[in-house]
Amino acid sequence: MIDNIYKVSMKQVKFTVAIPTYNGEKRLPKVLDKLREQINTEHFDWEILVVDNNSKDSTAEIVKNYQKNWSEAYDLRYYFEVEQGAAFARQRAIREAKTELVGFLDDDVIPASDWVAAAYEFGQKYPQAGAFGGQIHGDFEVPPPENFKRIQSFLAIRERGLKAHLYSPEKLILPPSASWVIRKKAWLDNVPSRPTLGGRAKGSMIQGDDYEPLLYMHKAGWEIWYNPEMQVAHHIPKSRLEKDYLISLIRGSCLCICYLRMIGAKTWEKPFIMVKIMLGSLKRTIQHIVKYKWQVRTDLIASCEMEFYLSSFASPFYFLKTLLLSRRLS
Repeated sequence: MIDNIYKVSMKQVKFTVAIPTYNGEKRLPKVLDKLREQINTEHFDWEILVVDNNSKDSTAEIVKNYQKNWSEAYDLRYYFEVEQGAAFARQRAIREAKTELVGFLDDDVIPASDWVAAAYEFGQKYPQAGAFGGQIHGDFEVPPPENFKRIQSFLAIRERGLKAHLYSPEKLILPPSASWVIRKKAWLDNVPSRPTLGGRAKGSMIQGDDYEPLLYMHKAGWEIWYNPEMQVAHHIPKSRLEKDYLISLIRGSCLCICYLRMIGAKTWEKPFIMVKIMLGSLKRTIQHIVKYKWQVRTDLIASCEMEFYLSSFASPFYFLKTLLLSRRLS
């Protein structure tokens, strides 16, 4: 068994870096090695928390070996979360973190050397920020296709300029969980303990599991910010640029749109939201076909955009299906 706490510090920990991982034996060491190189953290204490989301590879052994040779001033802790899905791994990290600020990194995201310091300082400067994310640059194994920037946000790439600003949750414009910071109180006070959108698991590609908690926090009055000083590189392997993967990813990202819009809506608003989503998506679908014609089938980017419109149109039906299923189970 791996000890949950490798060493006990008598100092008050002020920042946690949480790394949810699934079968991350090849990816995780790169993240841990970069975290050991963090600078400008001398004035506060922090910790690293790895949440193993039911991995089948040697992820646990990798962390154990790091712990045996760990000589840093901050703790490296490990937890095994058996319930599959990124949302459940994040819930576990929030529960186990010792700190009010919890910074999340995916296991294929490499932070800049000052990421921890930039995240901690922003959290101190903006106490009303329930969550905030930074710049996420694409680290592509092979060059992306032409015009890829039109759909790069589906791969959690965020490059929104050099000025800090508020996100627009009401428009579902939010930071992805690949690299964000959560204020623990904002989460625990407002986010349901059982997420409806659990993340990709058991063959499902349904997304939205990272936006769901942010919308609950925003509904309660917390702000969601963009902090350009937090920079990371997101590794994008060749397989994630293939058409089948992208279409499946976009479908999963858009089928949850209606559900996400309902989180902050009043009861009387919900039917109008459903109609608005369907009519708006239908209009954009027709405009897209008129503009690209046969290229909708042959052009990768145009095909992905078409999937975005079609899945958005279908999202009210997915919402109703989810609602009926939850009522049957309750």
